[in-house]
Amino acid sequence: MQQEVSQSDERPIWRRIVDFPLVAMVTAILLFAFATALSVAIMRSLPPLQRDTTTVIYALVNVTLVFATYKWVIARLGERRHDDLPARGAITNLGLGLLAGFALFAAVVGVAALVDAYNIVRCCSTGELLVILVSTAIIPGFVEEVLFRGILFRWIEEFAGSWAALVVTSVLFGLAHIMNPNASWFSSFTIAVEAGVLLGGAYMLTRSLWMPIGLHAAWNFAQGYIFDVPVSGVDQEGLVQAQLSGPELLSGGAFGLEASLIALVIATAAGVWLVYLAIKRGELMRPWWVRRRLARESAAG
Repeated sequence: MQQEVSQSDERPIWRRIVDFPLVAMVTAILLFAFATALSVAIMRSLPPLQRDTTTVIYALVNVTLVFATYKWVIARLGERRHDDLPARGAITNLGLGLLAGFALFAAVVGVAALVDAYNIVRCCSTGELLVILVSTAIIPGFVEEVLFRGILFRWIEEFAGSWAALVVTSVLFGLAHIMNPNASWFSSFTIAVEAGVLLGGAYMLTRSLWMPIGLHAAWNFAQGYIFDVPVSGVDQEGLVQAQLSGPELLSGGAFGLEASLIALVIATAAGVWLVYLAIKRGELMRPWWVRRRLARESAAG
């Protein structure tokens, strides 16, 4: 730590400003926005294509550009350079995330079925597998996690500590869904708590985006394609045709089970457990000014 403080003091003022967590975060957001805008521009330059083809090509372009921008530039920003998309452990963490995401939503559906809030009315449909996989799982799972955990959580945590990052990114993630079809302030609240804590906890525990990406993608895919539940308010055609009924607190209403107390309890409990494991592993980060003060005291001693 003493070496870190010494190196920091020796850097020119412009470098210290550029490396400051909030400045690095804004820079990363602008780079992310540029990659996303470039993806849209590329798609607009292509001749008209079939819907399925357009969806797949856009996903490929968008994910590739965001991945390249993150690996080549964003991962190298800031004072504490860190690659949140490492090759090491990628398959294991992604696989665990996928399994956990599916299992958690299956548990939500199971409880909803027990209380008669979820019922299958017809079986079985082929559904639009490729479109649903790309639009509800791959793009949100990867792109949203890079933004909310790989950029926002990372640098808010470096500046204000882990608890602040968990709270702020959870609130922002909930607000990001307020304009979705059939959304309400309660659905945004449930998304903020259940998904914010779950995905933030997975990131804190692994210090990698692979597990949150897997969780996010599998949760969405299980909702839309496997169980025919609206994904954050957006209706999908799944393998089965299902119907949500009963009190909205149990069914989530038109927004889907994400806005139910069932999902709120199950997913939040899993998220709290991940945060607890992260704390036990020593992954709780103190605010920037506290780390600086302790480092100076250590250097002086």
